Amino acid sequence: MRTSPGAAILVVDDDQDICRNLMDILTEVGYAVDTAHDGPTALELVRRRAYEVALLDYRMPGMDGLTLYREIKALRPSTVAMLVTAYAAGETARQALSAGAWRVLSKPVELPALLELIDAALEEPLVLVVDDDHALCLSLWDVLRERGYRVGLAHDAAGAAAALRDMRYDVVLIDMKLPGGDGRSVYQWIKGSAPATPALLTTGHGAEMKETIEATLAEGASGICYKPLDMDRLLDQLRRLTSERAMGRPGRAGDASA
Repeated sequence: MRTSPGAAILVVDDDQDICRNLMDILTEVGYAVDTAHDGPTALELVRRRAYEVALLDYRMPGMDGLTLYREIKALRPSTVAMLVTAYAAGETARQALSAGAWRVLSKPVELPALLELIDAALEEPLVLVVDDDHALCLSLWDVLRERGYRVGLAHDAAGAAAALRDMRYDVVLIDMKLPGGDGRSVYQWIKGSAPATPALLTTGHGAEMKETIEATLAEGASGICYKPLDMDRLLDQLRRLTSERAMGRPGRAGDASA
């Protein structure tokens, strides 16, 4: 197992003994762990901190684990959720997976298997999508999650800066035309705070944004994808960039014109 030092894990279960035991075990192997015993308390924690992984009990008073996950996804879409339930093979599991939960685990959870799953979740590359088109963001979230990426979302320059302060992303996908700033300003923020992080630009306004795109590429952005996005090309770009990032060699992905 390759534990990610300090990775933030949230455990939510109304059984305090389960929370305490999991916290002890996960802390011992190097994770930063918070616990909550109900949905509203968990959401307060999520508002204050970005968690890489959330372990959610399904059957809890007041707010069940599936409802809680949907709320967490809206607040922190990059959080990988595992739902724990005694009904792992039924309709509950189908609904949880359809909502975007990563795994549905049967109670009682086998700890060695759980640790391996947490490690596998943290090994998935983390991509931030910055775009004011909410429908496109949700579509990209679905596509990228299916292909093994963790995905954060931001819809303007301020939201992108907040997301980048919260998490260390492997690639940032930046729309060039944003409310409250443009993609170049987001790229410059990345370059100043996390210069090794590759950024892939997107735009549906190639002619209008031509000078800004060229300037951002000259500053070191990794490539440009034109809208409507060619998903095969985009996925190829992301595979290349995340592979280079994993090897410590962030590079340019080239031009992905439609």
